[in-house]
Amino acid sequence: MRLSAMALIVALPLVAGLAGCASPPMDLFTLAAVPGVPGVAAPSRTHSLELRRIGLAGYLDRPGIVRSTVQYRLQVSDRDRWGEPLGGMVERVFTEDLVSRMPGTAVFAEAGAISTQPDAVLELDIQRFDTDPSGDLVLLAQIAIRHDTGKRPTIARTLRLTQHLPSDGTQDLVAAMSALLGQLADRVTEMVR
Repeated sequence: MRLSAMALIVALPLVAGLAGCASPPMDLFTLAAVPGVPGVAAPSRTHSLELRRIGLAGYLDRPGIVRSTVQYRLQVSDRDRWGEPLGGMVERVFTEDLVSRMPGTAVFAEAGAISTQPDAVLELDIQRFDTDPSGDLVLLAQIAIRHDTGKRPTIARTLRLTQHLPSDGTQDLVAAMSALLGQLADRVTEMVR
Protein backbone atom coordinates (compact mmCIF):
# COMPACT_ATOMS: atom_id res chain seq x y z
CA MET A 1 0.00 0.00 0.00
CA ARG A 2 2.83 2.36 0.79
CA LEU A 3 4.41 1.82 -2.62
CA SER A 4 1.30 2.78 -4.58
CA ALA A 5 0.78 5.90 -2.43
CA MET A 6 4.41 6.83 -3.02
CA ALA A 7 4.01 6.32 -6.79
CA LEU A 8 0.94 8.57 -6.76
CA ILE A 9 2.83 11.31 -4.94
CA VAL A 10 5.60 11.16 -7.56
CA ALA A 11 3.20 10.94 -10.52
CA LEU A 12 0.95 13.91 -9.59
CA PRO A 13 3.54 16.65 -10.20
CA LEU A 14 4.52 14.97 -13.48
CA VAL A 15 0.90 14.89 -14.71
CA ALA A 16 0.33 18.48 -13.56
CA GLY A 17 3.48 19.59 -15.38
CA LEU A 18 2.38 17.92 -18.60
CA ALA A 19 -1.05 19.53 -18.39
CA GLY A 20 0.58 22.94 -18.07
CA CYS A 21 2.59 22.31 -21.25
CA ALA A 22 -0.46 21.65 -23.41
CA SER A 23 -0.41 23.79 -26.53
CA PRO A 24 -3.33 26.10 -27.28
CA PRO A 25 -6.01 24.63 -29.53
CA MET A 26 -5.67 25.15 -33.27
CA ASP A 27 -8.25 27.05 -35.28
CA LEU A 28 -9.20 25.44 -38.60
CA PHE A 29 -10.25 27.59 -41.56
CA THR A 30 -11.78 26.95 -44.97
CA LEU A 31 -12.24 29.02 -48.10
CA ALA A 32 -15.80 29.60 -49.27
CA ALA A 33 -17.32 30.18 -52.70
CA VAL A 34 -18.39 33.75 -53.40
CA PRO A 35 -21.44 34.28 -55.63
CA GLY A 36 -20.96 36.24 -58.83
CA VAL A 37 -22.65 39.57 -59.44
CA PRO A 38 -26.38 38.95 -60.07
CA GLY A 39 -27.41 39.49 -63.67
CA VAL A 40 -23.83 39.40 -64.97
CA ALA A 41 -23.68 35.66 -65.60
CA ALA A 42 -24.41 34.91 -69.22
CA PRO A 43 -24.52 31.68 -71.19
CA SER A 44 -21.45 30.88 -73.24
CA ARG A 45 -20.70 28.74 -76.27
CA THR A 46 -18.82 26.40 -73.95
CA HIS A 47 -21.12 23.64 -72.69
CA SER A 48 -18.55 21.77 -70.63
CA LEU A 49 -15.37 23.03 -68.99
CA GLU A 50 -12.75 20.87 -67.33
CA LEU A 51 -10.64 22.48 -64.61
CA ARG A 52 -7.27 20.75 -64.59
CA ARG A 53 -5.53 20.11 -61.27
CA ILE A 54 -4.57 23.55 -60.00
CA GLY A 55 -0.87 24.27 -59.66
CA LEU A 56 0.00 25.82 -56.30
CA ALA A 57 3.31 27.42 -55.33
CA GLY A 58 5.12 25.04 -52.98
CA TYR A 59 5.50 27.57 -50.17
CA LEU A 60 1.70 27.71 -49.83
CA ASP A 61 1.30 23.93 -49.65
CA ARG A 62 1.36 23.45 -45.88
CA PRO A 63 -1.18 23.01 -43.07
CA GLY A 64 -0.37 26.38 -41.44
CA ILE A 65 -1.81 29.47 -43.10
CA VAL A 66 0.86 31.51 -44.88
CA ARG A 67 0.22 35.15 -44.10
CA SER A 68 3.03 36.88 -45.96
CA THR A 69 6.39 36.72 -47.63
CA VAL A 70 8.25 39.85 -46.56
CA GLN A 71 12.00 40.39 -46.82
CA TYR A 72 12.58 36.82 -48.01
CA ARG A 73 10.86 35.31 -44.95
CA LEU A 74 7.61 33.40 -44.70
CA GLN A 75 5.21 34.25 -41.93
CA VAL A 76 3.26 31.06 -41.23
CA SER A 77 0.71 30.73 -38.44
CA ASP A 78 1.40 28.07 -35.81
CA ARG A 79 -2.17 28.11 -34.54
CA ASP A 80 -4.31 28.89 -37.62
CA ARG A 81 -4.47 25.99 -40.05
CA TRP A 82 -6.36 24.94 -43.14
CA GLY A 83 -9.17 22.43 -42.60
CA GLU A 84 -8.02 20.47 -45.69
CA PRO A 85 -5.02 20.62 -48.05
CA LEU A 86 -5.00 24.07 -49.66
CA GLY A 87 -4.63 22.83 -53.27
CA GLY A 88 -7.73 20.64 -53.08
CA MET A 89 -9.69 23.32 -51.25
CA VAL A 90 -8.83 25.99 -53.85
CA GLU A 91 -9.87 23.58 -56.61
CA ARG A 92 -13.18 22.75 -54.93
CA VAL A 93 -14.08 26.38 -54.15
CA PHE A 94 -12.93 27.72 -57.53
CA THR A 95 -15.05 25.09 -59.31
CA GLU A 96 -18.07 26.20 -57.28
CA ASP A 97 -17.29 29.85 -58.12
CA LEU A 98 -17.23 29.01 -61.85
CA VAL A 99 -20.47 27.01 -61.69
CA SER A 100 -22.31 29.98 -60.19
CA ARG A 101 -21.01 32.26 -62.96
CA MET A 102 -21.56 30.00 -65.97
CA PRO A 103 -25.21 28.88 -66.17
CA GLY A 104 -25.72 26.13 -68.71
CA THR A 105 -22.06 25.09 -68.60
CA ALA A 106 -21.04 21.89 -66.85
CA VAL A 107 -17.89 22.72 -64.89
CA PHE A 108 -15.99 19.79 -63.43
CA ALA A 109 -12.57 19.26 -61.90
CA GLU A 110 -10.09 16.84 -63.42
CA ALA A 111 -9.50 15.32 -59.97
CA GLY A 112 -13.23 14.73 -59.42
CA ALA A 113 -15.32 11.67 -60.15
CA ILE A 114 -16.84 13.06 -63.38
CA SER A 115 -15.13 12.44 -66.70
CA THR A 116 -16.26 13.57 -70.14
CA GLN A 117 -14.87 15.15 -73.29
CA PRO A 118 -14.99 18.89 -72.49
CA ASP A 119 -15.50 21.76 -74.93
CA ALA A 120 -12.70 23.63 -73.16
CA VAL A 121 -9.92 22.93 -70.69
CA LEU A 122 -8.88 25.45 -68.03
CA GLU A 123 -5.40 25.33 -66.54
CA LEU A 124 -4.57 27.48 -63.53
CA ASP A 125 -1.25 27.95 -61.77
CA ILE A 126 -1.24 30.03 -58.58
CA GLN A 127 2.18 31.64 -58.15
CA ARG A 128 1.38 33.78 -55.13
CA PHE A 129 -1.47 34.02 -52.60
CA ASP A 130 -0.35 36.03 -49.54
CA THR A 131 0.04 39.58 -48.26
CA ASP A 132 2.56 42.10 -49.53
CA PRO A 133 4.54 44.58 -47.37
CA SER A 134 1.66 47.09 -47.49
CA GLY A 135 -0.71 44.48 -46.02
CA ASP A 136 -2.72 43.90 -49.21
CA LEU A 137 -3.56 40.35 -50.22
CA VAL A 138 -2.07 39.42 -53.61
CA LEU A 139 -3.23 36.62 -55.93
CA LEU A 140 -0.90 36.05 -58.87
CA ALA A 141 -2.13 33.38 -61.27
CA GLN A 142 -1.32 32.10 -64.74
CA ILE A 143 -4.33 30.95 -66.77
CA ALA A 144 -4.64 29.02 -70.02
CA ILE A 145 -7.90 28.08 -71.74
CA ARG A 146 -7.81 25.60 -74.61
CA HIS A 147 -10.91 24.98 -76.71
CA ASP A 148 -11.40 21.48 -78.07
CA THR A 149 -12.93 22.60 -81.34
CA GLY A 150 -9.69 24.11 -82.63
CA LYS A 151 -11.67 27.03 -84.08
CA ARG A 152 -10.80 29.28 -81.16
CA PRO A 153 -7.19 29.94 -80.21
CA THR A 154 -5.74 29.11 -76.81
CA ILE A 155 -6.02 32.03 -74.44
CA ALA A 156 -3.23 32.51 -71.90
CA ARG A 157 -2.89 35.31 -69.37
CA THR A 158 -1.20 36.21 -66.12
CA LEU A 159 -3.48 37.99 -63.68
CA ARG A 160 -2.53 39.88 -60.54
CA LEU A 161 -5.44 40.67 -58.24
CA THR A 162 -5.20 42.50 -54.93
CA GLN A 163 -7.50 43.24 -52.03
CA HIS A 164 -6.99 45.42 -48.99
CA LEU A 165 -7.42 43.62 -45.66
CA PRO A 166 -9.52 45.41 -43.02
CA SER A 167 -7.46 43.86 -40.19
CA ASP A 168 -4.59 41.47 -39.44
CA GLY A 169 -7.06 38.77 -38.33
CA THR A 170 -6.98 35.35 -39.96
CA GLN A 171 -10.74 35.40 -40.55
CA ASP A 172 -10.38 38.61 -42.61
CA LEU A 173 -7.46 37.07 -44.51
CA VAL A 174 -9.45 33.93 -45.39
CA ALA A 175 -12.50 36.00 -46.39
CA ALA A 176 -10.31 38.12 -48.68
CA MET A 177 -8.76 34.98 -50.19
CA SER A 178 -12.27 33.68 -50.93
CA ALA A 179 -13.21 37.04 -52.48
CA LEU A 180 -10.11 37.07 -54.72
CA LEU A 181 -10.88 33.54 -55.93
CA GLY A 182 -14.34 34.85 -56.82
CA GLN A 183 -12.79 37.76 -58.74
CA LEU A 184 -10.51 35.31 -60.53
CA ALA A 185 -13.59 33.27 -61.49
CA ASP A 186 -15.16 36.46 -62.89
CA ARG A 187 -12.12 37.05 -65.10
CA VAL A 188 -11.95 33.42 -66.25
CA THR A 189 -15.66 33.48 -67.10
CA GLU A 190 -15.03 36.50 -69.37
CA MET A 191 -12.14 34.66 -71.03
CA VAL A 192 -14.21 31.50 -71.66
CA ARG A 193 -17.04 33.40 -73.39
